[in-house]
Amino acid sequence: MKRSEVKQQYKWAIEDIYATDEAWEKDFEKAEKSITFSKYAGKLGDSATLLKFLREDEEFSKLVERLAVYAHMRHDEDAGNTKYGAMYARIISLFAKCSAEMAFFDPEMAALDEKYLKSLIADKRFTDFDYMLKRILDRKPHVLSEAEERLIGMAGEIFGNFTDTFGMIDNVDLPFPSMEWEGKEIKLTHGMYGIILHSDNREKRAEAYEKYYGAYKSLINTITSTYVGNVKKDVFLSKAYKFGSCLEHALFSEDVDRAVYENLLKAVDENLPAMHRYIADRKKILGYDKLYFYDIYAPLVSGVELKLSYDEAYDYVIRGLAPLGKEYQALLKKGHDERWIDVEETDGKRSGAYSTGCNGVHPFVLLNYQPNISDVFTIAHEMGHSLHTYFSSANQPYSKADYKIFVAEVASTVNEVLLLKFMLNEAKDADMRKYLLNYYLDSIRATLHRQTSFAEFEYESHSMAERGEPLTKENLCKVYADIGKKYYGEAIEHDYNISCEWARIPHFYRAFYVYKYATGITAAINIAKRILSEGDKAVKDYFKFLSGGSSTDPVSLLKLAGVDLSTTQPFKVAMREFEETLTEFEKLTGI
Repeated sequence: MKRSEVKQQYKWAIEDIYATDEAWEKDFEKAEKSITFSKYAGKLGDSATLLKFLREDEEFSKLVERLAVYAHMRHDEDAGNTKYGAMYARIISLFAKCSAEMAFFDPEMAALDEKYLKSLIADKRFTDFDYMLKRILDRKPHVLSEAEERLIGMAGEIFGNFTDTFGMIDNVDLPFPSMEWEGKEIKLTHGMYGIILHSDNREKRAEAYEKYYGAYKSLINTITSTYVGNVKKDVFLSKAYKFGSCLEHALFSEDVDRAVYENLLKAVDENLPAMHRYIADRKKILGYDKLYFYDIYAPLVSGVELKLSYDEAYDYVIRGLAPLGKEYQALLKKGHDERWIDVEETDGKRSGAYSTGCNGVHPFVLLNYQPNISDVFTIAHEMGHSLHTYFSSANQPYSKADYKIFVAEVASTVNEVLLLKFMLNEAKDADMRKYLLNYYLDSIRATLHRQTSFAEFEYESHSMAERGEPLTKENLCKVYADIGKKYYGEAIEHDYNISCEWARIPHFYRAFYVYKYATGITAAINIAKRILSEGDKAVKDYFKFLSGGSSTDPVSLLKLAGVDLSTTQPFKVAMREFEETLTEFEKLTGI
């Protein structure tokens, strides 16, 4: 379908950012002329000058954000339209120019006297920037000399090269094998592998599994060298910046206490018997003598459909999220009626779905809606992101409105959990109930169990490097295999292919990132359960979290919603949710 064939009501109102491309060009010229920040260099020790700089930077950031979001969204409407790709490239160049102009800021702020920084935090004029100033104060013990910072800055491109190299291996050099699929010869790309693994054709799943991992094993020495280099880079930087470990360094950047990471690993580890049960149940339901990892995504319940038009699906989501109250439902309706959402799949449009936005304008959502159950959940998910952005922007100054990645998936997942509970209550058909329970089990398994196993592997590989132990393909595969055996149990065959899975995970090149998916779903399950059991009080507390932006550290923000990740309790609640869902699923399936 061509974009011109889509009804206006199903296209996002991008004109709410800029009515025309000419208006964008005028603001771009204004932004170019606004890069005059070097005039403040050496003067930030004066509070009035510092405040003037921060306000000027804030206005510039608002302007550039609008420019970037507009160009990005226009490009995503049709990647074949090179005009908007070129506009976005100009924004990237503008960012680079601005970064060079403001290179003085971090070193100069870090060099400021501790007493002066504390006085600024207590100064009401700096209320909008108090958390940022607190973080600068926290960083002082880890700040290097100007010469040392310059050297590390010069090495930045080298440090990033491990990620780039793996990207080239994974997307360009990997010898994607060919195989027959649905009567055609196809390349077994990452996308096709996922499609085949979720199919009910076991013979093809097994073939894809062997061939796909065969490609990685053919390059395992190169991948090992690349990954080990990345780990050693992490060790070097953590030591250079005076942190006790790579984990401590990574958590510091998001202002998260180490106890959160340790609580996650401990709670999941202690509750693995339920996961082992689920894997054993899969084996029974599928009727296999032996269960392999290529069977882990095979559908357990087939023939279940929920074919709703987009408008029907959206209304269904609004009804499903009724526990969040009339204000939340009204905002969902506003998003639909005022065209926050780009709905239809069209020629050249970016695939998938996302939420985006910029200051002074409502959020936007990109969809490629298809009438199936998965896309109904996608509506709820993306609008969760959007309304998190809406509440944070409405209640925080610009400098604190953008929430951290650590909490980015909480609101979206709360919506999914609430919608799923609603669908379960509505479901009269036993197969639909089984499907939804299995959907929930697989969501928790993939996001909580799997990502935590990844987090444990990262912890082990970095700890080995910190202890001076050699990292080889053999011991990395052994560490990964041992974790897999612990997580998945004895009902599944642990072959050599799966012990090499670490070699294909791009997130491992951004160390200690994946655990945030697990903490995100943990927080969401806790919040949803509290909303359903306590009602208005829990909703009000949740709205405090949604409105918090980055006004304080993310763990403290979640405490506003009644979730304290510095304790083991929320993790135990999430694991119990998995076990209770599994028990209900087992009753329905007669296992």
